[in-house]
Amino acid sequence: MPVAPSNLRGALLALAAFGIYATHDVLVKYLGASYSSFQLIFFSGLLGFPLVTIMLMSDRTDGNLIPKHPYWTALRTITAVLNGITGFYAFSVLPLAQCYAIFFAMPILITLLAIPILGEKVGLHRGMAIIAGLLGVMIVLRPGQEPLSLGHLSALAAAFLGAMTSVIVRKIGHDERSVVLMLYPMVANFVVMAVALPFVYVAVPVAHLGLMGTMAMLGLLGGLLTIAAYRSAPAIIVAPMQYSQIIWAIIYGFMIFGEKVDFWTAVGTTVIILAGVYIVLREDRPAVSKNRPVLETRSRFDFGAFPRIGLWLRLFDRRRLRNKIEGLSGTDGDA
Repeated sequence: MPVAPSNLRGALLALAAFGIYATHDVLVKYLGASYSSFQLIFFSGLLGFPLVTIMLMSDRTDGNLIPKHPYWTALRTITAVLNGITGFYAFSVLPLAQCYAIFFAMPILITLLAIPILGEKVGLHRGMAIIAGLLGVMIVLRPGQEPLSLGHLSALAAAFLGAMTSVIVRKIGHDERSVVLMLYPMVANFVVMAVALPFVYVAVPVAHLGLMGTMAMLGLLGGLLTIAAYRSAPAIIVAPMQYSQIIWAIIYGFMIFGEKVDFWTAVGTTVIILAGVYIVLREDRPAVSKNRPVLETRSRFDFGAFPRIGLWLRLFDRRRLRNKIEGLSGTDGDA
């Protein structure tokens, strides 16, 4: 069966986006050797904030910035901030491939958390995929045989916090304005990092400041390409493309940091990816999942410096719908 041009375009855009994200993560790792997560997130958010603010200002939806679900919004804000700190730290101290292997467990954790939070019904097939994915994480970590470092714990925490953030967005996303869901974590990130900055600040040379600016631009560019990918193809096509990042991790890790992927990390990563892909494929069946928590996340693991891609997509879709309605109203009036 031939592949639809739009699906192919979406897949290619997604591959480009995740390649750019992987390059962003390389800069996080490289700069993480010299600066704390707090400082990196602060400058990354600061340098990307003007463009993000302009995009947020384009939202003309009526309403205020008071959340309709204050407790869930507060919890999501906390998880997003901690997600950034733990994720950046994990990248700075762990091999890239190990980081991705653990972060790839997010779809598994999202499916688990969706059970109590969203009332998701998980049957035998996805249940077995969850077990397999968790076993894959254990294979990567190999507790008892390899020392479990703070970096591993941070990566696990980042995966869990990212999953929690995704599920909360899925729970309250239909009621809250996109701007509210985007703005609170961004402001909280800026405030928390600014408060911590005096205690961890290290002078930044011009070259490193340029790399931080590049990191911010890569994050935004990856986000824009991901948005374009999801607007070209369905989530079932785009979502699995995130696993291409492991290829970049192996290449970058070897060429830049001299990292090599050991046998058990490769085995565990393969198991995690297969479990994640299977969950995505099962979710695409309407009879299996009404919530579609993984497919509707429409974001890779993100670390709080920028708003989630799924929220951007919703904002743009609503704007497009509003413009269409206004266009039809104008046509009726002319008639």
